[in-house]
Amino acid sequence: MAAHEAAFCFNAEIVYLDMFRLLNIIATSLRMALEEFRANKLRTFLSLFGITIGIFCIIGVLATVNSLKHNVENDLNALGTNSVYIDKWQYASKGENQWWKLMKRPQVTSLEMKQLKLKVPSAENMAFKIQTSNSIEYQDNLLRDINYLGISEEFPQIQKVEVGVGRLFQASDYDHAANNVVLGYAVAEQLFDKPENAVGKMVKLKDRNANVIGLIKKQGQNMINIWDFDNAILMPASYLKTMVLEKNASPVIIVKGKDGVPVEELKDELTAAMRSIRKLKPMEEDNYSLNDIEPMKEITNSIFSGINQGGWAIAALSLLVGMFGVANIMFVTVRERTGQIGLKKAIGARRSTILMEFLMESAFLCIMGGAIGLLLVFILTQIFSHLLNFPIFISVGIMGVAVSICIVIGILAGIIPASMAARMDPVVAIRSN
Repeated sequence: MAAHEAAFCFNAEIVYLDMFRLLNIIATSLRMALEEFRANKLRTFLSLFGITIGIFCIIGVLATVNSLKHNVENDLNALGTNSVYIDKWQYASKGENQWWKLMKRPQVTSLEMKQLKLKVPSAENMAFKIQTSNSIEYQDNLLRDINYLGISEEFPQIQKVEVGVGRLFQASDYDHAANNVVLGYAVAEQLFDKPENAVGKMVKLKDRNANVIGLIKKQGQNMINIWDFDNAILMPASYLKTMVLEKNASPVIIVKGKDGVPVEELKDELTAAMRSIRKLKPMEEDNYSLNDIEPMKEITNSIFSGINQGGWAIAALSLLVGMFGVANIMFVTVRERTGQIGLKKAIGARRSTILMEFLMESAFLCIMGGAIGLLLVFILTQIFSHLLNFPIFISVGIMGVAVSICIVIGILAGIIPASMAARMDPVVAIRSN
């Protein structure tokens, strides 16, 4: 038992010494890299400039694309991850349906939605949406080409509509085609001194009077404006149909599946139900489209993937130039420290220790160049986020990519000079000093 304890203590001591030696090598390499930078600031900076530009390019592209992708995905998710949009149009066409063929399709109708409710048990909510554009007037203020968005009762259960002041519609508003409307924040801003003052006022829509019963919370800018509630007027679809024919108002049926029901299963049920409602024969093509967000996500992912590849290609050239610059520094450093290397080897330093010291110094130099590039990207993201009112951010994962690239480039740049230093004969090295 005592022998086992002694062996365990001996092994633990060896591990401790190895860790101490590794930490000592890391500290020495970092100190040497900082001394090199302080002693030859201009030379070191110019040599690291390629690394700085390379990291600036790749991190700039990754940060911008990642931010754009994040915002686009958020906008697409606003459509509902388990929702299907039944329309005559196909939203993410891959070329198999010609425009003229889609144009000949009949529009979906509110009657079809009522029939679908009886035929699709996987659906939790169904809503009917129509829209058109026209004017809104309050006293001397007139706004043109404002989006009129007519919705049915279950629309708020599918797409969240946050009302800041007032209320949303009640069942009686939908049933009786009440002339009640809810204004988008940007519309209210342009019509009233204060948007909050809109609630309770009477506005004129086209040639009709309408009561403002609510104000939608400010949404802010987004990338693709799927639901641009800021610049819209919400009203019951039954009321909007008194101003425009349903078939001329881009009707859409929105179906939200129950929790746990895959979108494909929901689409299968909708396909069978729609073909039955429209009395399509077995060999006839569908004369409607079932749209969900997955095809659109695939298209956006392919676009952003191409942009990322372009960024990597540009950055690769700069990183290659930077790698040769760092290699040049390391060759000069090995030549300047030949005497030190000889003394270290003479007092027992291993080849692996010398090799690791120079490799880590090379990696630290690259990290310094990368840090400058990251700092430049961060400054630009703050400037553009402020000017464009669009958030651009550098994620932790992107910073990890930057550090990893710097370490790899540093090792590749330093491997040859570090190997030369590790193979030096101590006597020859001391004499050469």
